[in-house]
Amino acid sequence: MKIILFSRPLVSHAAEELRRLFGTMHAFGFDYALNEEFAPIVRQLTGIEIPETRIYGRCVGPQPEGTVMICYGGDGTLLEGVHRLCGAPVPVMGINAGHLGFLTSAPRNGLDQIFGQIARGEFTTEPRSMLSVRGDFLEQPDLHLALNEFTVQRHGAGMISVETYVDRQMVATYHGDGLIVSTPTGSTAYSLSAGGPVIAPTCRCLVLSPLAPHNLTMRPVVIPDESIITLHVHVRHSEAFATLDNRTCPIAPEAEFTVRRAEERIFLAVPHNISFYDTLRNKMMWGVDIRS
Repeated sequence: MKIILFSRPLVSHAAEELRRLFGTMHAFGFDYALNEEFAPIVRQLTGIEIPETRIYGRCVGPQPEGTVMICYGGDGTLLEGVHRLCGAPVPVMGINAGHLGFLTSAPRNGLDQIFGQIARGEFTTEPRSMLSVRGDFLEQPDLHLALNEFTVQRHGAGMISVETYVDRQMVATYHGDGLIVSTPTGSTAYSLSAGGPVIAPTCRCLVLSPLAPHNLTMRPVVIPDESIITLHVHVRHSEAFATLDNRTCPIAPEAEFTVRRAEERIFLAVPHNISFYDTLRNKMMWGVDIRS
């Protein structure tokens, strides 16, 4: 069985934790590979030499059956790790070395238990939908997929307008800071901060969440995920940019984008004893009596 490790230099890595990580993989007999940014950190902190044959770059390439990707960090790390799969159907598990972490639900203080569950196949695989985005990027992204959200936003002091259509039917023109198109997985990310609803990841829908709309009656709209969304972006006294998850791309002043559910999906691997509702309740501290 093979483990694909992914982490970023921004993550706080401790030498003892990394030694325990590699020691646990060795104890369970896992083959492994890790990304080119993570390899020198491992060498520097632990002295473990990583052969070139175990290092991958922008795309992991074909992998044997039973491979699992482990993203060590926060939700941003998992999002970037997913992009390295380039659409390959490899289950992804996040070990939370960050803060909030809705996607990276496995705790980093239980590596023996986590890798034991992987070795025994004792984890749940949840398919998560993604977005496919095509349009007027000034610099084309290397991958037109997003797991959490696609946004168009202003850059500067002036408002932008986002004329929005769903299946060729006009929804609204959003005047303000921009618009978020979110998947159910992304409903607990940027969309939540913009006042969007929390959506269970198995729901087949997308969310349109306006960013600081000039018209205060504007509210998030939930639509079927079979919908095709068309966005016409109008910029007058400002600049604008688009994001696919945590990747930022400049866009033309009068850009047009088409957003739809992607054919590709990711498969989020979570331990048997952790559910979406457990994560939601714990991360949001629902039911906690803050008076004490």
